[in-house]
Amino acid sequence: MAPATDAGDMVTPTVDLVLGASACCLACVFTNPLEVVKTRLQLQGELQAPGTYPRPYRGLVSSAAAIARADGLWGLQKGLAAGLLYQGLMNGVRFYCYSLACQAGFTQQPGGTVLAGAVAGALGAFVGSPAYLVKTQLQAQTVAAMAVGHQHQHQSVLGALETIWHQQGLLGLWRGVGGAVPRVTVGSAAQLATFASAKAWVQERQWFLEDSWLVALAGGMISSIAVAAVMAPFDVVSTRLYNQPVDRAGRGQLYRGLADCLVKICQQEGPLALYKGLGLAYLRLGPHTILSMFFWDELRKLTTRAQHQGT
Repeated sequence: MAPATDAGDMVTPTVDLVLGASACCLACVFTNPLEVVKTRLQLQGELQAPGTYPRPYRGLVSSAAAIARADGLWGLQKGLAAGLLYQGLMNGVRFYCYSLACQAGFTQQPGGTVLAGAVAGALGAFVGSPAYLVKTQLQAQTVAAMAVGHQHQHQSVLGALETIWHQQGLLGLWRGVGGAVPRVTVGSAAQLATFASAKAWVQERQWFLEDSWLVALAGGMISSIAVAAVMAPFDVVSTRLYNQPVDRAGRGQLYRGLADCLVKICQQEGPLALYKGLGLAYLRLGPHTILSMFFWDELRKLTTRAQHQGT
């Protein structure tokens, strides 16, 4: 995420907050259908031994078609409003904090890029956790014949937030955050560190003009491989923690937390279950990483040019 040119340094952290949030929201519109399919695949066969449960979802094309038949074409955009809210909150905080670290020169220190990305991601995940909670639950909802995981029966984003607030209190809105923070921490560190390095590597090869959008696109493509690889197990755990039913005290009925979820999945479904939907995770994370980092880089250039013209 480190600016590729000196001009990029003129973008303030506050501007980076707006640009980062806007870029990731734009990417979310395109990748949300993949997120819906991924969520269903990750919940399919929850805590059941392989081969002992029906599989209504099999692969991208078949799963997308099944969702469209059951929920209508718009069903592929379930949870979009909550997804946009999450992307705006999480990435606004994430890009703002990372930009502060860049401004302070912290990212120029050995390991600074990775550490700054990890801390920025953790803070963003915490702030955006209620939106991700609702997004996951909305995307899991479908007709009984196609249902996987617990069905929460929310009608809208605001309705879901209100229901959780009334039934579980304020802390209920942050249920599952223990899985979300590690998920985004490792993903953010991988994304921000590899994107900066990948862009620099591509520029050194001089395959494209220095200010070409193809530099950001190539950097995003390389970065997405690292993001998908490190996030997959945490992504499965996070989906399970967010979607599980709770008792009257707001405690999860299936998992007590991150470690308990990891152990139960490995014991009852096998270690490979931590990579359920890995192909979809890459197909979703890949385009989302490419689009978000590309949009962010291009918006940053436009802002810098506007600042130069105004001076």
